[in-house]
Amino acid sequence: MGANPQFNKLSRMGYTEEMSATSFFDLHAQNYLRVAVAIPTVALARPPDNARQTVALMSQAVERGAQIVVFPELGLTGYSCDDLFHQEALLKSALQALEQVRQASKELPVFALVGFPLRHRSHLFNCAALIGGGKIHGIVPKSYLPNYREFYEARQFTPALSLRTEWLEWESHPPIPFGPRLLFQREEQPLATLAVEICEDLWVPIPPSSLAALAGATVLLNASASNATVGKADYRRQLVANQSARCLSAYLYSAAGCGESTTDLAWDGHGLIVDYGNILAESTRYTPTDQLILADLDLLRLHQERMRQNTFAQACSHHQNELETFDTVRLAPLKSPRPCPTVHPVLTRFPYVPGATNQRDERCAEVFHIQVQGLATRLRATGLKTLILGISGGLDSTHALLVCCAVLDQLGLPRQCLRAYTLPGFATGSTSLALAHRLMNVLGVTAEEIDIRPSCLQMLKDLDHPYARGEASYDITFENVQAGERTSHLFRLANHHGGLVVGTSDLSELALGWSTYGVGDHMAHYHVNASVPKTLIQHLLRWARERSLLTPALGPLLKEVLALDISPELIPAQAGQIQRSENTVGPYELQDFFLYHMLRFGFSPHRLAYMAWCTWGQGSDPYSFAEIRHWLGIFVTRFFRDSQFKRSCLANGPKVGSGGSLSPRGDWRAPSDASAAVWEEEVRTLPADSPLTRKEG
Repeated sequence: MGANPQFNKLSRMGYTEEMSATSFFDLHAQNYLRVAVAIPTVALARPPDNARQTVALMSQAVERGAQIVVFPELGLTGYSCDDLFHQEALLKSALQALEQVRQASKELPVFALVGFPLRHRSHLFNCAALIGGGKIHGIVPKSYLPNYREFYEARQFTPALSLRTEWLEWESHPPIPFGPRLLFQREEQPLATLAVEICEDLWVPIPPSSLAALAGATVLLNASASNATVGKADYRRQLVANQSARCLSAYLYSAAGCGESTTDLAWDGHGLIVDYGNILAESTRYTPTDQLILADLDLLRLHQERMRQNTFAQACSHHQNELETFDTVRLAPLKSPRPCPTVHPVLTRFPYVPGATNQRDERCAEVFHIQVQGLATRLRATGLKTLILGISGGLDSTHALLVCCAVLDQLGLPRQCLRAYTLPGFATGSTSLALAHRLMNVLGVTAEEIDIRPSCLQMLKDLDHPYARGEASYDITFENVQAGERTSHLFRLANHHGGLVVGTSDLSELALGWSTYGVGDHMAHYHVNASVPKTLIQHLLRWARERSLLTPALGPLLKEVLALDISPELIPAQAGQIQRSENTVGPYELQDFFLYHMLRFGFSPHRLAYMAWCTWGQGSDPYSFAEIRHWLGIFVTRFFRDSQFKRSCLANGPKVGSGGSLSPRGDWRAPSDASAAVWEEEVRTLPADSPLTRKEG
């Protein structure tokens, strides 16, 4: 044991380890950790029966791939024994039950936290023991004892806050560490360091788990017996979720349920698994039978969060003297459990977009208001009263059109102050062009059209481009002449009308470099969409349609916009097939998935590929692992090698979400001439395809 250990096996942290194709698809090899919370039906004051129930639930946890399972406070006896805890017969039976669980654990590859009463030095302590592989790895006594309202724990037990770690002599067992400041680190998964607190410990102003997290604990375990009263479950959820978020940790909470005494109290068996503030799993309260809930914790994300949030490190430094009082117990690997291929619960496919309808509506409203506020503030600051916007009929410019109209409404300016232009080029489709005009007319803005083909053709002639000589040459020059000409017109129109050019490029395009640098869609006076990804813009338009935003007549038009293929419309259709952006840069739904997890958490290509496979690539889902691997290769090359110079000189625009922005003045600062080799090499070392199917997962 030792205080605050440094990890020296970097390969096990996922930095250098080579993975086989089989181990790659095991969630534990990807630094996830499957955990469980058990809510047994307690046999009050019958420890042998409770031990059997504990072992049965441990066995279920093993069958379902869990590595850790947490049981309730004093679960081997029942919490509500009151003065029976002073009876020799019950204390002796509790120790025998603990031994029963220890013996059974030899054949069960899972670490179990089990609650029991322990007499030590003529004091009685409310304890939790971590058991696994036939061994008691440590015993943690409860620090804070409630003795108010319905609680009388100080009548039976002794608080342990002031204790220091000592070793208990135990019959037929090596000395066992005992104390409130123990950490338990899994040797085969060093990112998983466990700490234990018991019920009331969480409810005090500075819970022991706060210091434990600063000392290195990433997974906080709470054996609890919190009773049920009106409104308490909601408060309990908030308490556990907030502690998990504040400590940048996962939190496992198991509470007493059916079988406890109802002499004066009721028990709801409230179990929770929370990861960084997000409730992943929750028991069904008041269930009369045993329950086991499971979820997979993302250990790598927790460590990334701690690395990035430097105030966490400052807190560690501030409390250094207290952190040195912690001792670490190394947990040797148990016998290999059954591999767990896929993550549970299933990762969200659209990380920028909440899954629940009410949360999605709230998110869309918040994003829209941030965009409106940003542009409105810029107009006030400049004193300008005219907006200049190019309209294509596509997703991005349509959403920017809605933002501009909302800004003018907020400022009390007529919508005619928005001068919106269609700028048809050589490949502009009649459908999108007509749709752009209908959108402008419905919203009552000043609508105009400028055909850019003559000026583009003049530039192509000046360049002696083959197209100007009548050849069907549709190269990058041909495309960028059009994109540049559109933006050039908009800037000169802004000069002419005393206005401000509103940019439409979104976060996904900026990430993938899918914009024309300088005098092109890369530039504007203010970019309202700069930190809004393509998948979120699609949901924003759906939200606007459902809410009849600005005018009910807009709804049918937004439905048409959403139905169009995403295209820059710079190259004429070939064999009846229009130019599709996603054929070049990849499916936006997949690239936005990569972008969020790379930008927000710094995940490597190996981790991104595994997460995408769990989310998008199994059974009848849209993408095979081979396709995921291909598009990830496109993503890392375009993001890390090709596009940073564009992001290094972005126009101003508001950040809208924790998923990050790519502004050099905000979340992302990177050299424009850095190599992408380390990311590209890691993509090359990915398995060619997955050997598993959804059923095997």
